Amino acid sequence: MSVSAVVPAAVARPSRTLVCVPATARAPREMAAELGAAAALGADVAELRLDCLAGFAPRRDLPVLLAEPRPLPALVTYRPKWEGGEYEGEDEPRFEALLLAMELGAEYVDIELKVVDKFMKLVSGKKPENCKLIVSSHNFENTPSAEELGNLVAQIQATGADIVKIATTATEIVDVARMFQILVHCQVPIIGLVMNDRGFISRILCPKYGGYLTFGSLEKGKKSAPAQPTAADLINLYNIRQIGPDTKVFGIIGKPVGHSKSPILHNEAFRSVGFNAVYVPFLVDDLVQFLSTYSSLDFAGFSCTIPHKEAAVRCCDEVDPIARDIGAVNTIVRRPDGKLVGYNTDYVGAISAIEDGIRASQPTDPTTSPLAGRLFVVIGAGGAGKALAYGAKEKGARVVIANRTFARAQELANLIAGPALTLAELENYHPEEGMILANTTAIGMHPNVNETPLSKQALKSYAVVFDAVYTPKETRLLREAAECGATVVSGLEMFIRQAMGQFEHFTGMPAPDRLMRDIVLTRT
Repeated sequence: MSVSAVVPAAVARPSRTLVCVPATARAPREMAAELGAAAALGADVAELRLDCLAGFAPRRDLPVLLAEPRPLPALVTYRPKWEGGEYEGEDEPRFEALLLAMELGAEYVDIELKVVDKFMKLVSGKKPENCKLIVSSHNFENTPSAEELGNLVAQIQATGADIVKIATTATEIVDVARMFQILVHCQVPIIGLVMNDRGFISRILCPKYGGYLTFGSLEKGKKSAPAQPTAADLINLYNIRQIGPDTKVFGIIGKPVGHSKSPILHNEAFRSVGFNAVYVPFLVDDLVQFLSTYSSLDFAGFSCTIPHKEAAVRCCDEVDPIARDIGAVNTIVRRPDGKLVGYNTDYVGAISAIEDGIRASQPTDPTTSPLAGRLFVVIGAGGAGKALAYGAKEKGARVVIANRTFARAQELANLIAGPALTLAELENYHPEEGMILANTTAIGMHPNVNETPLSKQALKSYAVVFDAVYTPKETRLLREAAECGATVVSGLEMFIRQAMGQFEHFTGMPAPDRLMRDIVLTRT
């Protein structure tokens, strides 16, 4: 059966997607307190995960949990182990607890598709009118085809469900597109989510496609499903209350991408100028597949980070001449005609940050770049390395490329007519004093904060050290360079400046520079 042919349910979709916080405490009074905490965060519903309670006794504990007045409507779930929960007993006691929850006024009760027929025989007309039955299906292996998902919606609706819930698992981010397809075409109230990091966007963007409800944890570490965001992030960071069918989607494409501060920066900047858009992390394995899957005009622009900056050049219909010369794209904009245009804002962001760092700490000639004539060593030959090498050469620096694999270093060095070294050779490379070092690799990035691309002893030959890594804010490389007396320039400066350039490409508006700087320096 096609998705659009499913008979509409009696339950209307809410005017906006509800935010539901799972309560997962081990003791009933602590779980009841979590309802109050969820209400304080601004949640719409609290899910009482009865299977998380230690020594749960329904007739003793449910009246405590469902006591009136409740701070929030309650969704009662008693999830068995075979469906991803913690309950290991027989079904009958579980069913009786859910029936009691209905009698005590629970606004929602969740039952699994696999046992809904048995449960409905017990309900037999006892379900109060104000209690909505959610029938759920969880797939922890993959995300089926759109046709299979449509059939699953019809199967669940046929059970008498008021609300359909389907949770699948993403093996790659393009799987989420099939769930969006189901949500947008479905004529019944539906909760459709895709689990794990590659499915994360399903939890943020479901309001755009008409999802009934999404889940956000009470705090970090209390999630009830893989890659579940916090409710605070849903409401405050991603501004989920404002996401609707017309909201434009932007985001950062990378692997890894969870460390990125870009969503904090861009969402706040969008909000400050009244731009109807949301910015999300895209964990992408295959860039070509991603761009061809999310090809609608609603997916209006992307930031590109490791390892996709070079591949992005080949994926764009048009590439800005500077980005083409560099051989790396960190910004993609989808024009109204659907064409993808690539830009590079890394090189201006990084080079201007290094120049200003030098000017602030050393006497310089105001008529020329402080990089002119200096020996400028770039560690890394990827997209950021190409941007730094190009930018430094344009400013008159003598550029040297160092990379773990010599062939990659040589390839970039040939493009900028400079020498190439391995990282091992760089340890003993000090032809002159006062050199500039720029690390463009991920060495030292969280969680590998004890790593550094160059020993402290070797750093003594450098007057200026820049690190493109900005998590942590002070990397081991920068700390040791400062101890050696070098002027250090944080990757945060490059991040702020390249992001301002991206914002202007995305929106066509001037970047709110003071706000963006404040966000990065004080709130990330």
